[in-house]
Amino acid sequence: MFSTILKYKIFNCYKSSLMKEIDDYEKVHIISGNPEVLFNGLNNSLLYDNFTSKQSIIIPDGVGVVISSKIARQPVKEKIAGIEVMEDVIKNCENHGYGVYFLGTDQETLEKCVEVLKKRFPKLNIAGYRNGFFEMNNCTEIIEEIEDLKPYALFVAMGCPRQETFIAKYMNELPCKVFMGVGGSFDVIAGKVNRAPKWMIKLGLEWLYRVGKEPWRIKRLSSIPKFILKVIKDTYFNRK
Repeated sequence: MFSTILKYKIFNCYKSSLMKEIDDYEKVHIISGNPEVLFNGLNNSLLYDNFTSKQSIIIPDGVGVVISSKIARQPVKEKIAGIEVMEDVIKNCENHGYGVYFLGTDQETLEKCVEVLKKRFPKLNIAGYRNGFFEMNNCTEIIEEIEDLKPYALFVAMGCPRQETFIAKYMNELPCKVFMGVGGSFDVIAGKVNRAPKWMIKLGLEWLYRVGKEPWRIKRLSSIPKFILKVIKDTYFNRK
């Protein structure tokens, strides 16, 4: 069910069985485990403690993590995209009448995202939404609103590591069952950014497509070789 990579437990089954796994948690942080997110976790005690807790499940969202699982001799079945898991959770919420809350991105993109989701999931209970421009340590009003609305799922789109930090910081005091940092997913749903063609996704080249569209992302790719080198060192040297 899980592969161990640098003390992280990575979900290693097919996406089709993930929702059943999520149901077994009383409260869960679904972490889109790409090298950038996991590398940040290695250098941040708040994130690391959260990522390795019994309340978290890390999905292999990144070709670098898929490669790392093979290096560690514990290969995952497939790469699982965070945006697809987000959509699965939303479908489940619509089917059961559960509330969802969207937190992040700019107001215009957020409102467009909500508009699109209302059309795609007409029975979805959107409990509330708020843009991501606020002080992390001064957001009592937002926390109180989420506490009052009691959504089943909270999706946070504020980029790494801010979204993961928010979840790790406030997860235990919020009543939600599912917490998930979703990066640029609101932008994709709103139509502001497109996902890569299916053939590129299938070949694990979605990162290349995104860099082509947003060249500034290339600076963030340095986490991939850094993470893989750590896995190689841990697998072939530290364990001897």
